[in-house]
Amino acid sequence: MSYHDLQNDLNSLLPGQSMAAGASRRTALKAALGVGYAASAGSIMAQTAVKTSSDGLTTGEINFEVAGFKVPAFFAAPAGKTNLPVVLVVHEIFGVHEYIADTCRRFAQAGYLAVAPEFFARQGDPAKYGEMAKLMSEVVSKVPDAQVLADLDGAVKWAGANGGDTARVAVTGFCWGGRITWLYAAYGPVRTGVAWYGRLVGAPSDLLPKHPIDLATSMRAPVLGLYGEKDGGIPLDTVDKMKAALATGTAASKAAQFVIYPDTGHAFHADYRASYRQGPADDGWKRCLAWFKANGVA
Repeated sequence: MSYHDLQNDLNSLLPGQSMAAGASRRTALKAALGVGYAASAGSIMAQTAVKTSSDGLTTGEINFEVAGFKVPAFFAAPAGKTNLPVVLVVHEIFGVHEYIADTCRRFAQAGYLAVAPEFFARQGDPAKYGEMAKLMSEVVSKVPDAQVLADLDGAVKWAGANGGDTARVAVTGFCWGGRITWLYAAYGPVRTGVAWYGRLVGAPSDLLPKHPIDLATSMRAPVLGLYGEKDGGIPLDTVDKMKAALATGTAASKAAQFVIYPDTGHAFHADYRASYRQGPADDGWKRCLAWFKANGVA
């Protein structure tokens, strides 16, 4: 892939903004700085269960250029610090909103420069969709893996120019982003990844030519997979297939690990949804930070 030179565009933080009907893509991202969720998320709680302070942090909206397109993103980092380890945060199908922004703040409070690009910005605004099926068919299904991987490369470059240490980069993602985590750990310049309930198998297509199972034997960075025993969309037999494939691959492939949480379904870390399970979410977070540290990203 070829990319234009990265251009930074730090924007002033506008506190307290909320999502308005018919918001622009830019306003939709800015909602991540305050409140706002995609209507299609379903079973949304009144607020996030976890609220992370911005005290001691620098946070805000940025954009960086990839192939002539300015990709919007949210970032959070310890204020005034440089040479920071970097974590790329890959959102669910609902895009960047307060839950993803808060996750970035949690990483920043742990000492990381966290960057969460809005990967659907070219295709549409998830916040405008009230039906899951339409969101999937009109936005998510039109996003090529190649575009996402290029945007992640752009995020790494932006981080390197803004206080991040590009020799210490990790990637983590949730649901849709969990699958992307596996892909980027096979292709990208990361030391490690943590995939939260990301799909492992699937039929190839022009936009999604390979799935994690297809790359299992050629991983470049070890991944920790955090999954729920009762996830209806990710049967445990697909996890078993992934484990078997990883065991025959590279050193990074063989170093991958899985944690399966009993009696736990999908999206157990998503603390703005009824699927949230505090026990597995808290345990997964501790394991995530420990995994990054064990693999040289801390």
